[in-house]
Amino acid sequence: MSKLSALLVEDMPQALQVLQNDLAEYCPDIQIMGTAHSVVEAAKQLRQQVPDVLFLDILLGDGTGFDLLEIFPNLSARIIFVTASDEYAVRAFRFAAVDYLLKPVDPTQLQAAVARVRTQLAHPAESLDLLKETIRRPEHLPTRISLHTQERIVVVDINQIVRCEADGNNTWFVLASGEKVFVTRTLKQFEQLLSQHQFVRVHQSHLLNLAYIREYVKKDGGYLKLKNGEIAPVSLRKKAEVVALLENL
Repeated sequence: MSKLSALLVEDMPQALQVLQNDLAEYCPDIQIMGTAHSVVEAAKQLRQQVPDVLFLDILLGDGTGFDLLEIFPNLSARIIFVTASDEYAVRAFRFAAVDYLLKPVDPTQLQAAVARVRTQLAHPAESLDLLKETIRRPEHLPTRISLHTQERIVVVDINQIVRCEADGNNTWFVLASGEKVFVTRTLKQFEQLLSQHQFVRVHQSHLLNLAYIREYVKKDGGYLKLKNGEIAPVSLRKKAEVVALLENL
């Protein structure tokens, strides 16, 4: 297996050393081509050589990781955010990040992120288009989303997503075409990302697109019938919210 080149951008020396050690131990197919402690330092290195993957901290001493991406809107490197807070998770996903890892980084998640880099490098065009679109129109609500599976990357129109269902720490996407896509990210992450697109969490395990709800049935505790013929349960604590939303459609 060929090695993947990587640039590590992290302003905390101890955190940088931990990431280097983790990559050496758990991801021997990563070859670190350089490290940087700031936006300016990282920009200088990227002007000289672009890596396959960019491990990018978000809060840096002279700016943010997003600032770096705005400097390089055509950056071909795959992006893995590594940060101590999930505060910026939604924005990171809008920047078409391959993954978003919280410190301290779990080795299994690190390995999965590197595996997704290889998948994305095999299908570069559409994900790169999403990144360019997000940088070009940062305040524009995205209309597409990049779903990363173990084998491929599926770029879909958000309005074609009927529902999302939790499967442990993973999520099933059910599309209007009938296709189902299995993604190794939690439903909570997608709830944050899709909340502005009229998706509603009706149950601990179910996130629905309001556009595909056909009717609410009050019997048997309450459940929703969808336009594709499926049925989704509504939790007791979500019942009043769902009824109010449907009444105002």
